Formats: sequence, C-alpha cells, structure tokens
Amino acid sequence: MHHFRKLNIWLKSVDLVTDIYRLTHTFPTHERFGLISQMQRAAISCPTNIAEGSAKSGYKYFARFLEIAHGSLLELGTELIVAMNLGYIDVEKYELYKDKIIELQKMIYSFKDRLYQQDER
Repeated sequence: MHHFRKLNIWLKSVDLVTDIYRLTHTFPTHERFGLISQMQRAAISCPTNIAEGSAKSGYKYFARFLEIAHGSLLELGTELIVAMNLGYIDVEKYELYKDKIIELQKMIYSFKDRLYQQDER
C-alpha cells in the first residue's frame, strides 16, 4: 500500500485540478452543465483514482486505477482542444495545460511501470 498523499503524481494531479477549476470559472455560464462539468470531472478523476488505487492490495490493482487516471487526462486534453476551438481559451493557455497534462501522463506511466517491475520480483 502506498501513501498517496506523498506521491508526486497525486500532488501534481491535485494542482492540475485546482488549475482546471480556476480555468473553467472563466468559461461562459451556459457551459456549466456541459464543458465545465466534463472538464472538472475529468480533472478530479485523476487524483481520485490514484488515491483509491493506492489502497488496493496488489500492484496490478493499483496499476488499473493508474490507467483510469491516465485515461481521464486524455479526456481532459480533448476537452481543452474543444475549449480552445470555441474560443474559451487561447493557444498559449492551451499549450500550458497540454504540457502539464503530458508531464503528468509521463509520470503516471513511469510510476505504473515501476509497479509492474516490483510485482515481478
């Protein structure tokens, strides 16, 4: 079992959630039940799944939750593209968040890979 509050992937994903909530606060109010809700749910899914997975017994179960967290980041990246296409964010802001998402995806993948290596021992 891992202490999720000490994991860099969890800490960075919580920071990303905070950023996404602040970002979507600037979106038009008519998106409250559309894009805003989707982006916030995708963002919060990442640290939530890391936390839940850390409580599972066995590395392969934790790895599955990391895959879900990774998928949520892919979803969020897609939603950022839509937000940019609709003019809710500019290209510069899109690139900033895209880079944060990619960095976190790489970190999750690397952590998951280490879990599989530990499981093989």
